Amino acid sequence: MKAMQLTGLLEMQMNNIPDPVIINPNDVLIKIKSVAVCGSDIHYYESGKIGSQVVKYPFIVGHECAGIVENIGHAVKKVKPGDRIAIEPAISCGKCDQCKTERPHTCRNLKFLGCPGQIEGSLSECIVMPEECCYLIPDNLNYEKAAIAEPLSIGIYSIKKSNPNKKHSIGILGFGPIGMSVMLAAKNAGCKNFYITDKIDARLNIAKQEGAISIINVNKNDPVLEFLKTEPLGLDIIYECCGKQEAMENAIELLKPGGTIVLIGIPKFDYWKLPADKIRRKEISLINIRRQNHCVQDAIDTIAHGKIDISRMVTHRFDFKNTKQAFDLVYKYDDGVMKAMIKFD
Repeated sequence: MKAMQLTGLLEMQMNNIPDPVIINPNDVLIKIKSVAVCGSDIHYYESGKIGSQVVKYPFIVGHECAGIVENIGHAVKKVKPGDRIAIEPAISCGKCDQCKTERPHTCRNLKFLGCPGQIEGSLSECIVMPEECCYLIPDNLNYEKAAIAEPLSIGIYSIKKSNPNKKHSIGILGFGPIGMSVMLAAKNAGCKNFYITDKIDARLNIAKQEGAISIINVNKNDPVLEFLKTEPLGLDIIYECCGKQEAMENAIELLKPGGTIVLIGIPKFDYWKLPADKIRRKEISLINIRRQNHCVQDAIDTIAHGKIDISRMVTHRFDFKNTKQAFDLVYKYDDGVMKAMIKFD
């Protein structure tokens, strides 16, 4: 089968690799239909690593995906050949202390699609995943929307974990697909007061269309000065979605005492720098988000039932053979890209 492999920094090519096979009784063979390009994919494309996870070339990335079931192991009961599915990219062991306490997303033996040293990714014609990672999608959900269920599930989990109320003033620093997913999930929870930053005007225009009270391009204006004009007492919760030190510093200045920073973005650096005196005196809480926990079905349902409208998220579409063009677009933040989608048909 054909697969798009990373072959070096900012390099990828289509290669023929062996077809995946069903080995375990709960395995599902899936023909991939759509893959969305994630920021973490770009980290591997650009720098060849995220923290201690280092690419050994050639390697296949990609994990936001959907497809159709081709074949199943003899113990599979949840899906059958011909079923259309969204895919949870994380495979947990089900046996460790984390799994047994309803934390499969921090499983001690977790394997993740497109993560170096774990599992090759979904930018290939077919993959094999365990039954528990396969989620049936209704007829009114196409493969593109099903693939978006993965990043949306992170937004939904972030809102569940931070639990904002309808009166809270919410900052979202970094309005890429994850920042947008947070806003959409928060809107679905009844929140209305959004303050959004990014460096791309096209993304900020989407935030405005989604109902943001204030949008700031941080390359042009100071979000602390601008947002505090409207919210002089400060914001209640800030979702850091870009992994930038300056965003952390802005968040600390913007928060009112007792406020919360929710860390979702993936930094390129190893350590955050925090002003100990200020975060202590303000009693600022920090919440870290590790992917998602039991929110994929919620994401599928909210899209399918029209509770969350993701129609503005996918801004660019590419055929499988043109995957490198998609990666270069997202890497360079060209043409106001929000989410690039790879189509296999």
